[in-house]
Amino acid sequence: MSIQTRVIEYSHAGVTYEGFLAWDDAATQPLPGVAVAHTWAGRSEFEQGKAVALAEAGYVGFALDMFGRGVRGEGAEQCQALITPLLADRALLQALVGKAVAVMGEQAEVDATRLAAIGYCFGGLTVLDLARTGADVRGVASFHGLFNAAENTVGTAIRAKVLCLHGYDDPMVPPNAVVALAAELSAAGADWQIHAYGNTLHAFTNPAANDPAFGAAYNVDADRRSAQALHDFLREVLA
Repeated sequence: MSIQTRVIEYSHAGVTYEGFLAWDDAATQPLPGVAVAHTWAGRSEFEQGKAVALAEAGYVGFALDMFGRGVRGEGAEQCQALITPLLADRALLQALVGKAVAVMGEQAEVDATRLAAIGYCFGGLTVLDLARTGADVRGVASFHGLFNAAENTVGTAIRAKVLCLHGYDDPMVPPNAVVALAAELSAAGADWQIHAYGNTLHAFTNPAANDPAFGAAYNVDADRRSAQALHDFLREVLA
């Protein structure tokens, strides 16, 4: 096994975006592709590491870009400013993630009939919105994602299987938001799961998260359990 990576430029509405592809060059045929949607800080080493881990697990990982080439946020104020326009224009958010997944599917290393997407924090909302559009992907998985419903997809059937991995004590997504998402997914006919981890805050998969006052902290048990849940989910939906 030798994991290879390359950066892929693509564009939407005149803006250039930059994704990061990881694959095992020992593969003799195209492999299932799994897009990785980033947090509110933009594509970083965290998401690229997840793409590499997916490649090591037998998939092609693609850390996508929602903000534009080289755009990153530092600190809560900058990061919030980056996601606010996309939260206000969900059609644009959906178009961007759809474009990124399409670009992933075009790569020679990827089996375009077997695609999935995962996302972290803002990226969790991003992949849920991909599913909300009725996109032809096998599954989406949200890690400590935002659950805000999108008004422009009401009445659209969800074809992707959905897995949400959630910290029950995440102040950004309180229990009533979990119930609302369950109702939304059921109404859309989705095959869905929501795993809630007790005594767990936002950003529980990120070892660098250590701000309980803000509501974000790494949790080693929830990280391990959610990683296993993702493994089982991808094995099912991408078989």
